[in-house]
Amino acid sequence: MVSSLDEVVESGVGPPSSERLVIRGARWPGDVAVRDGRIVDVGDVAAQPGDRVFRVEGDILTAGLVNTHHHLYQWATRGRAVDSTLFGWLTELYPIWARLDPDDVYAAALVGLTELALSGCTTAADHHYLVPRGDDQVFDRIAEAANQVGIRLHLARGSMDLGESAGGLPPDEVVEDTEAILASTEAVHARLHDGERITVTVAPCSPFSVTPRLMTESADLARRLGLRLHTHLAETLDEEQAVAERFGVRPLDLMSEWGWLAEDVWYAHGIHFQDAEVTRLGEAGTGVAHCPSSNARLAAGMCRVSDLLAAGVPVGLGVDGVASNEDGGLMTEMRQALFTGRQRTLDPTNLTVRQALDLATVGGAKCLGRDDIGALETGMRADIAIWPGDDVQDIRDPVAALVLGPRKSVRHLLVGGEFVVRDGLPTNVHLPKARKELARVSERLWT
Repeated sequence: MVSSLDEVVESGVGPPSSERLVIRGARWPGDVAVRDGRIVDVGDVAAQPGDRVFRVEGDILTAGLVNTHHHLYQWATRGRAVDSTLFGWLTELYPIWARLDPDDVYAAALVGLTELALSGCTTAADHHYLVPRGDDQVFDRIAEAANQVGIRLHLARGSMDLGESAGGLPPDEVVEDTEAILASTEAVHARLHDGERITVTVAPCSPFSVTPRLMTESADLARRLGLRLHTHLAETLDEEQAVAERFGVRPLDLMSEWGWLAEDVWYAHGIHFQDAEVTRLGEAGTGVAHCPSSNARLAAGMCRVSDLLAAGVPVGLGVDGVASNEDGGLMTEMRQALFTGRQRTLDPTNLTVRQALDLATVGGAKCLGRDDIGALETGMRADIAIWPGDDVQDIRDPVAALVLGPRKSVRHLLVGGEFVVRDGLPTNVHLPKARKELARVSERLWT
């Protein structure tokens, strides 16, 4: 089935509406009308003169998916340390990442964000914590790639200031000076943050690669600027042991001491939380980015998603870096999250197909502190994924068809009512060319 945009004025009653786009014919949840980048009607949308009509007969519509944790630069280093746990994987890759420059990261981000768009993602949070030689132009290049692709970017100015010689895991060559990080973070915010297409986040990397000063002063800086905070936490038992040896407490206790247990914070992974800690997270409103495929690839463990949700914790989905999830798409994480939850508890009701879709949409929006995306509702931004329905017509539940059916790329994707993917192709990026350029970067890094 080929969709079409009818430029002819649609007949109907009411005032002329030449700027209204109406998506018609979807199997679920019905028609969607868009004007000025916002959804203005959903369901049985009455025709108005001047409507531009986009036919999507039998397809399935969802809100654009929200990726709450990614490392776009890792598109240049897929397929390494494939049988390692997190610490071994990092130890092998840190020296390679030290050789990246801003052009390399742009090449990786362009491919990574385009692949995310094809997987239905309209908003992506990129946690970039490796800044070789302190060249923070790398953040400008990531933002440039996002603007080119056309999707929203939550750009996390990540950082590490605790090198191996001072007791950290990363080699000294990849860490930065604390003062320089704080100054750069403020500068990146000043030149890139607009709060709509590019949203800057303050994001020191992890308990085993940062100093207490960086964590506490980053929290102060973020709150002064009105930005959110993000870091890795409770990802592995190795991390838990490292924190116990260094500080004598559990990771979440450390976050609380540093001012990082609050509703303006979300953690990546969040696997190894105890019952009382799950309750504390819910009471604080601190979110968790669930990365099920990466967690499985690194044998890190299974996140307690259903327990977190029951406690009121905002939970979204994350692809994580494609050096630990070589697929790089968000759509498949819905199914992996469902399977992981049910396997963890041996309970087929542990996570429903609708909860899996919520993780990828409204749950992710909550993690990022946004109430304008993540749902197909009047007043929301017109970030819309249109999925092919041809091969799942026999699956009666359209959400089950998406979550449990064949792996899909979007047929069309709109961000703010503008097409980012049309008829299965990116509208702003020649992906084969971008992949070739990235392959050249990867080849250099492999040798």
